[in-house]
Amino acid sequence: MVDVITKYISAGCNSTPHVADWGKNGCICFGSCNSVAVYQPQVPQSQIKDAGSILSTLKSHKNRVNCVKWMKTRKAAEWEIISGSVDKTAILWTQVGNQFQRSQILAGHDGAITTLDNIEIEDLDFEPKSEVTESPSIHNLIVTSSVDSTIKIWHRFNSEEFHDIQTIPLNTGFALDVALVSPENSSGVILACGCDNQKVNLYVLQQGQFVSAVSLSGHDDWVSGVDFCVEDNGDLLLASCGQDFIVRIWRISQKTTPEENSNIIIRDKPATGSIQMKETLIDVQNKGSSLCFAITLESVLLGHDGWIYSVRWHPPIEKENGWHQPLRLLTASMDKTMILWSVDKDSGVWVEEVRVGEVGGNTLGFYGGLFSPCGDSILAHGYQGALHQWTFNKEKLCWEPAVTGGGHFKAVDDIAWDPVDGSYLLSVGLDQTCRFHAPWVTDTLQRPTWYEVARPQVHGYDIQCLAVLHRYKFVSGADEKVLRVFNAPKNFIENFCNISKLDIEVELKNKEISSVPQGASVPALGLSNKAVYCNEKTAEEEIEAHPNEQYPEVYFSPVTLHEPPTEEHLLQNTLWPETQKLYGHGYEIFAVTADPRGEILASACKASKSEFAGIILWNCSNWKQLGVLEGPSLTVTQLAFSYDGQHLLSVSRDRTWTLFRHAVDHDIPFKKIASVDKKTSAHSRIIWSCCWSHDNAYFATASRDKKVILWNCPPHSTNDVISVQPKDNFIFSDSVTAVDMAPTFTPDNKYLLSIGLDSGIIELLSWSPDQPTPWQHLKVLDLISHHLTVKRLKFSRVIKDHHQQQNKDDDNPQFMLASCGNDFSVRIFNIFLGQC
Repeated sequence: MVDVITKYISAGCNSTPHVADWGKNGCICFGSCNSVAVYQPQVPQSQIKDAGSILSTLKSHKNRVNCVKWMKTRKAAEWEIISGSVDKTAILWTQVGNQFQRSQILAGHDGAITTLDNIEIEDLDFEPKSEVTESPSIHNLIVTSSVDSTIKIWHRFNSEEFHDIQTIPLNTGFALDVALVSPENSSGVILACGCDNQKVNLYVLQQGQFVSAVSLSGHDDWVSGVDFCVEDNGDLLLASCGQDFIVRIWRISQKTTPEENSNIIIRDKPATGSIQMKETLIDVQNKGSSLCFAITLESVLLGHDGWIYSVRWHPPIEKENGWHQPLRLLTASMDKTMILWSVDKDSGVWVEEVRVGEVGGNTLGFYGGLFSPCGDSILAHGYQGALHQWTFNKEKLCWEPAVTGGGHFKAVDDIAWDPVDGSYLLSVGLDQTCRFHAPWVTDTLQRPTWYEVARPQVHGYDIQCLAVLHRYKFVSGADEKVLRVFNAPKNFIENFCNISKLDIEVELKNKEISSVPQGASVPALGLSNKAVYCNEKTAEEEIEAHPNEQYPEVYFSPVTLHEPPTEEHLLQNTLWPETQKLYGHGYEIFAVTADPRGEILASACKASKSEFAGIILWNCSNWKQLGVLEGPSLTVTQLAFSYDGQHLLSVSRDRTWTLFRHAVDHDIPFKKIASVDKKTSAHSRIIWSCCWSHDNAYFATASRDKKVILWNCPPHSTNDVISVQPKDNFIFSDSVTAVDMAPTFTPDNKYLLSIGLDSGIIELLSWSPDQPTPWQHLKVLDLISHHLTVKRLKFSRVIKDHHQQQNKDDDNPQFMLASCGNDFSVRIFNIFLGQC
C-alpha cells in the first residue's frame, strides 16, 4: 500500500491584471504558469489548518493562465471556476468533493483570452433548448475578451453546457476588462468593457443579444479595469480605471418615466450653480418591457502615481433584513500601493480611507487587488508573483500585514534539503531568487504549515543550481562565471528558531556570536550581499545615497519574527551575507554539489567543447581549487556525491557519465575510475539527472531517451578506468528529467526511486535486484504533480518531533520528497509505505 499526501505547494502568481479572484467561499483562485491554484488565505481568528497555503493546482491549460474568476452564485458559496489562457481557450472547473475537475472547454477565440466575467440570473429572456419547468430557470453568462479583437458571450441554461451565443467585434481594438451586472428587480443585463480607445463601452441585453448602448468618455489613456456594484437603493455604480492614473465612478439610476427613443439619448441637465452635468439614458429589457436608466459621472478619484490596473467594489454583506452594499472601492496600481476609498458621511465626497503597499524594494507594483468576502482583509498580487495581504485589526483600528503564501514566478531549477534533519528546503530559479522554505509551528494551527521564511539571495542573473554545505551555509551558481557562498546571519537564525520552534542555544552553540553578522543588505547597483553587523547603522538611522541621490542604498533592518515574514521583509531583511566568490569557470555555472561532510565542492559550467567541460573541485575550508576533473565533452547536467563521499558522479549532454573515486595519494583528491563513451553508453539522448543509492552500491542515470538505468558501483580494487555495464533499466512513456533514490530501504527491503518526467508527472517505483521481477510500479502522482517539466527531485530524512499530531497526514511518514519544475512550483510530499 502506498499513500502520498501533498504537504506543501509553493508557486507565484502570474503577472497579469485579472488573474486572481476571492470568492464567498473564502478561497482565492489565481493563475500560476499554466495552472489555476486554489489558495486558502489567512483570515482573522482562523482555525483552518491549511490557512495561508495553496490547497491544489488545476492542470489542463496548454499555456499561461491570464484571467480567473469564481462562477458567481446568487446565494450559495461558489463551487465552479472559469479560467482564460494564452492557449485561446477558457476552462470551466467544477468542484467534486474536495477536488476540482475540468468540466468544459470553451473554445472559439483566435487569440489569447485576456479577461473574463460571469453572472447568474433567473428568468432571463432566452429560448432555452430544454423544456420549461415550474421552478425558476437559472441562467449563467460568461463573457470572454481576447486579443483577436472580439468579445464572446457564452450561455448556460440550468445545468446544461455553455454555448457560444454571440461574438461582438471590436474591429482593431481590444477590451482590457469586462464586467457584467443585472439591475435590481430586473432580468436585464448590462455589459461594461474597458477599451484601448480610452472609453468604457456599455452593451445591454435585448432578445438574447447584447447591443451597443453608449460609450462613456473621460479617460485619457487605456481603460484597464471596470467593476459594477448595486447600491442599497437599487442604483448601479460603475468604477473604471486606466493608465491615466485616474479612477472614475459612474452612477446608473433608474428613471421613473422612460422617454421615447431613449435607447441612447444625451442631454445637458442643469445642476446647482453654473456646473452642467451630462446625463446619458439607456433602455434595459425587463421581462418583455424596458426600463430606462440615466448615467451620470459621480466622481473622479485622484491619488495614484502610476497605471491603475484594478478596481474592485466591496462585496455585499448579508444582514438580517437582506443584503447591504458598503460603498468602499479598492484600487491597485503600479505605484506599489493599493488605496481603499469610501464616502465621507458628512460631505458625501469620496475620500482615501487607507493606503497600503510597498516601500522601496525592487518590485514593479501591483496588478490587482481583492476584497475578502466580509471586507476585513485585502490582498494584492504584483509583478513578481507575490501575494500581499493586509487585515483590519479591530482593536488597534488599523490595517496590518498578514502571512501569505507564494513562491517563484518563473521556472525553478534546483532544490536542496537541510542536510541535518530536513528542517528546511532551499530552492533557486530563473526569477533570480533563492528561497528558504520551512514549517511554521504555532498553537493556532492544528499542524505545522510550510511557508517561505527567507529569501537569502536576490540576484541579477538567473540562478541555475545550489548546494548546501551545512545547516547555515550554501553555494549557488547562476548565469555568470562565478559561484557565490552565503552564510546565515544571526537575525535570520533567531527568527528561524522562533518560527520553527528550534532551540536557539543549540543552533548557535558552535558559532562565535560576536563574529556572526546581524544581517545583510544589497549595495546600490550591486550583486553582492554585504554583511551588516550590530554596530553598523540601519535604515532607521541612516540611508546612504548615490551622489546624485538617484540610487539610495537599501539597508537591512533587524526584526524579531514569530511568524513567517511578509513580502517586504523577505525582500529586504532576510538576505544572507555573501562570504566568498569562486572564480575559475569560463562560462555560465550549470551544476554544483557538495560532499556529505561539506568539505569539498564540485562545480561545472556550460560547455560546447571538452576544454570547458571540466569539473572544478574546491576546498571548502579555504576556497582554493583542488584541481580540475576531465571527462565530459559537453555541459555537465548534474553532479552527485555518494552518501559516503567516496565517489563523485557526473552526467552530461554528450550522453555519457563519468565516475570518480576519492584518492588520497593523487594530485587531485578524486580520479576517474569508470565511464562510458558515446559508443558504449546505454543512453541514446541527453542524460539529465543522476543519483546514488543510500548504501553506495548503485547509481542511477535518467535520460531524454525515456530510460532510467541502474549501474553497479565498481569495487574498490579497481584502479584503472573501466567500462561498466548496466545492471537494470526501466522505460517510461516520456523523457525522464529527474531521478532520486530514497535514503533508506522500503519496509519490505527494497530501493525506492522517484522519477520526474518531461510532462510534469512524478512516478514512484521500487527496485530489488534479487527478485525475479525487480521493478514494481507503486504510484503515479498525476493530479498532484507538476504540469511542466520536473527539474529536480530530492528525498529527505523526515522531521520527527513533538509538533506533529497523530493524524493521517501528520504521522511520521517513511519519506519526504521535494520536487521543483518549470511550472514555477516547489512541492513537498509525505510518502507512506506499507508492505509492497
